[in-house]
Amino acid sequence: MNFTAMDFETANHYPESACSLALVLVRNNKIIDQFYTVINPQMPFDAQNIKVHGITANDVKNAPTMAEVWPKIKKLFQPGMMVAAHNARFDCNVMEKSLARYDIAAPHYMAIDTLATSKLFEPDLKNHKLDTMSEALDIDLWHHHNALSDSQACAEILIKQNQRFGDEPIKKLVKLV
Repeated sequence: MNFTAMDFETANHYPESACSLALVLVRNNKIIDQFYTVINPQMPFDAQNIKVHGITANDVKNAPTMAEVWPKIKKLFQPGMMVAAHNARFDCNVMEKSLARYDIAAPHYMAIDTLATSKLFEPDLKNHKLDTMSEALDIDLWHHHNALSDSQACAEILIKQNQRFGDEPIKKLVKLV
């Protein structure tokens, strides 16, 4: 399976406040590359968000904006490309709203939500949060709410599910964004 796993963290409760992004490239069920950056959201940080991910305004003061990051990553979000995220609704919304702030049209790509695949393939777990799934599948989630750690775990979840259950049940959950 070929896809890119994606994870965002936000500065506050607004989806357009992306403050970090990680992408993990998977080709033939192998992680082959990864990208991580902090992002200057050009808006205030909420204490609650800082408590979750540990990123502060000071950490991003010299970081690129989403408009500056986009040219480096946009080729991964073309029609026909598949992007995976754990709770994809959140991450896809952050992408769309963070680009819209800079009048950049949202890309159209295929998305797969590993939260949905996990509910399908592991129905008996107490919940299907990223840390629960990582533990259940023996995946090293080395720093939950670090975008790179989370996107690596998401990639490994989908790889393991694909190896165990095959392409067809996963393809049924793919949505065009």
